[in-house]
Amino acid sequence: MSHVGIIVKALREDKGLTQQQIADLVLMHRSYYSKVEKGERDLSVEASNKIASFFGLTIDQLLNFDSHIPQEITTEYKTLMEQVELIAQLDPEEKSMVFKMIDTFLTKKKFKDFFHKNIAAL
Repeated sequence: MSHVGIIVKALREDKGLTQQQIADLVLMHRSYYSKVEKGERDLSVEASNKIASFFGLTIDQLLNFDSHIPQEITTEYKTLMEQVELIAQLDPEEKSMVFKMIDTFLTKKKFKDFFHKNIAAL
């Protein structure tokens, strides 16, 4: 896949846009645009400039984008320590939300265990 195709696709998906919306922006048929994202076709300078401007970038920033595109993180199969380290990277408000959710689940579990224990004793 073309480097530019990867970047444009990531930018498009990050904004929740469809291929058709970007194809319309650059006056391109969607099937041709799809091939751009797959690295099978190149963008014209004019189309690259329109896309860069649309996303608030210069054409140079778009073509020479050197950041690694973040991959989805799944904590389910990580060790407890890795999970805690990932939570520690969150913004304070997000971290607070995670801990409130954990508190809710732990409280729910305590009540469930309490009722199971006491109902079984009847």
